This record gives sequence, C-alpha cells and structure tokens, in this order.
Amino acid sequence: MSNTYVVIMAGGIGSRFWPYSRAEKPKQFLDILGTGRSLIQMTFDRFLNLCPAENIFVITNKQYKGLVQEQLPELSNDQILLEPIGRNTAAAVAYPAFKIKQKDPDGVMIVAPSDHIVMKEKVFKDNLKLAVKGASKDNKLITLGIVPSRPETGYGYIQYHSSPLKKIKRVKTFTEKPELEMAQKFIESGDFVWNAGIFIWSIASITEAFHKYLEDIAVIFEDGKDLYYTEKEQKFIDKAYTQCISISIDYGIMEKADNVFMVKGKFSWSDLGSWDSLHELKPKDANNNVVDGNALLYDTKNCYVKGPKDQLIVAQDLDGYLITHSDNVILICKKDAEKKFREFLNDAKQKGSEFA
Repeated sequence: MSNTYVVIMAGGIGSRFWPYSRAEKPKQFLDILGTGRSLIQMTFDRFLNLCPAENIFVITNKQYKGLVQEQLPELSNDQILLEPIGRNTAAAVAYPAFKIKQKDPDGVMIVAPSDHIVMKEKVFKDNLKLAVKGASKDNKLITLGIVPSRPETGYGYIQYHSSPLKKIKRVKTFTEKPELEMAQKFIESGDFVWNAGIFIWSIASITEAFHKYLEDIAVIFEDGKDLYYTEKEQKFIDKAYTQCISISIDYGIMEKADNVFMVKGKFSWSDLGSWDSLHELKPKDANNNVVDGNALLYDTKNCYVKGPKDQLIVAQDLDGYLITHSDNVILICKKDAEKKFREFLNDAKQKGSEFA
C-alpha cells in the first residue's frame, strides 16, 4: 500500500492521567500497559503492517519533538510535524493533508490518535484495508465505528444507515457523549457505533472538504505548498497556526459533509481516556482492584492503586477509588472523577509548575 499515508496525532497533554502523565511527558510517550513500548510506539508498530515507515507522519507540539525522535528514530525530520500552538484537530489534519498533497496528490490518508488501545489487530488491519480501498476509488470521508459492548457515556456515537449489502455504511448522525439513558437506547437500536476518531480518506477528498467547509484553514495551508519539504516549512507553519481557528475535524467537517461513511470495526478498542478506562483493561484481584506497585488493601474493592515499587501503599475500606503516587504528587480521588482532573491540574499549577 505504497500510496497509503498514516498521520498519528500526538499533541495532547493527557490531563486525565495526571499526575502520571505530565506536561513534559504526556501519556502517549509512557509505557502505560507495561509492554516495554509507549502508546505512540505501539501505534506506530500497528500501522507498519499497512504502509511503509517512510509514509508515517507524527503531528505533535513543538515541545515534544525530542520525545518523538527518541521513541521513533525511524522517522525523518520531514515526518515529524510540529505545531507551535494547539488548534484542535482540524488544523492537525489540514497541515499533513496539504503537505502530503505536494508529494502524492493521489494518496490515501489514515488519521489516528497516538494513545488508543487496539486488540485483535488482524481484524483492525482488515477493517482499515476495506476503508482504504473505499476511500481510494470514491469521494468518501470514512471513519471507523466500534461495535459497542456497553452503554458508554464517555464516547461519541455514530448512527448509520443499515445497508445489509454494503460493508461501508453511510453515516446518519454524530452524537457527543450522551447521558446513560440515551446511550442505552443507542445500544438497543442496533444502528449506533462508538466513534473511534480514526479517519480514512483520499487526499483529494479531504482537501476538497476543507475548501468547502473550512475555507479559511484550507487557504492557509494551501498557500504553503511550495514551502513543504523545505527548510522554510516550519517558519511558515508557525505563522499559519496563529491564523487558524480552533475547531475539531468532527464539528468542522464530518458533521456537515454529505459524503461521510463508516466501516464497522469489530476489534476490541479503548480510547484510554482515563484511569477508569485503564482499570477496565488491567488484570484485577479478587476484589476487582488493580495494583501496580506495592500495596496492602483491607476491605477495599474496585480501586486502582499505583505507586513506586520501593514504597508501600496501605488502604482500608475504600470502594471505587484511585490512589496514585507519581514523583512529587500523591492523588486520592474517586476513580470515575475524570471531569475533575482539569480542575486538579489547574490548581496544582497554582501550587507550582513542578507539580504539573
């Protein structure tokens, strides 16, 4: 698949995994699963089966350039795209799309987050091959939808047209993180899937969509076409980002376009968005506790305990708590309190930048 390109988005700070994930080394660069490979390395490895290494790009914040080079030495400087400031996912898609257009206007582009977990990787690969084939011959903006296993309120949902004879389904609607009752109805209806945030489209289709729905962003990055792959590229990008609006690719294009389709993914998947989601993936003891480190737990269940191997954590009579000791921060809170983490992090910054 020599004309297939992969763009790995790796610019987030992983605030919901604080204090383990920090501003200087966010979660995508951490070996969260204990496999010996960080999340971004596992993502890179996953796509090597779909395209050559030279066709894989990483887009990240400037401050993480060194981490990307250290963890993915296979990438050249031209494959590491550096954002000077965060401008949400529309800019993070437009920059590589218009850059790849200069190199291969007939190419197909896969966009994927750097911090997701995928199991049953052969099924994942087969689903992507189907999507790439569809995107290469038709003007389709394709996303992967995950068959839901529960009424999850932390994910977005995609409703699709049930066409039994078509493997690539036309999308009806997008819904962001519904309440539990609505999520249950989605599951019961049978025509909703989780939105994995993985996109597949031809370079021609996505650049055309930018010109149609986000013209200002399209013009900005199209203007730099003669500077891509030159020493002047970064200076242009630094200026371009100051002119970009901050908007997601979902809201800016996917929810407006009339040529959006979905391939149903039947692989196991997690967006690994919180300690609670990590708890679901990790091995547990008889009381449904995850223990990463040394701990003595009494009358305690449904908890996630993480700390240094040379320190002992003792807890009693807790249910559904996170207890973690990472460097200079000890955090104890309800395991499902992910909406509070931004507040935790902002308040910690007020105490001192060394705690963030």
